[in-house]
Amino acid sequence: MVQELLTAGAAVASGCVVYALAAGRVIKQYERGVVFRLGRLSGSVRGPGFTMVVPGVDRLRKVNMQIVTMPVPAQDGITRDNVTVRVDAVIYFKVVDASNAVVEVEDYRFAVSQMAQTSLRSIIGKSDLDDLLSNREKLNQGLELMIDSPAIGWGVQIDRVE
Repeated sequence: MVQELLTAGAAVASGCVVYALAAGRVIKQYERGVVFRLGRLSGSVRGPGFTMVVPGVDRLRKVNMQIVTMPVPAQDGITRDNVTVRVDAVIYFKVVDASNAVVEVEDYRFAVSQMAQTSLRSIIGKSDLDDLLSNREKLNQGLELMIDSPAIGWGVQIDRVE
């Protein structure tokens, strides 16, 4: 009888340990965790540290909150005065709302990259060659505003464009 109780107790204890190992997650200081329970956003965003999820029911998606440096590939374009130019840029951005970054857009990094490329082509087409060469700061600010407008809805903030 005692032997059977000890065996049952050991089985329950080992089951609890296995469950805790399957349910436990660690979120790093620079990350936030977005939890989906059966496909629906569940509760608030989880902060850094140890957190528990229900295995098989919850999905934890970690979002990096650090500033990301993303190069924009060189874009060929024709300026307003019909000169062909090749311009590239670097974008500095960070996620400010982890749940929007996961829910509102499929891949926020790809979306920011595509928005930057199209905005860069648009800026090239609206500017003269002299403006591109002499007013780089003004063009950087204009490009930042063009990218930042849709990115705010995605939970992303554009810090700088060079």
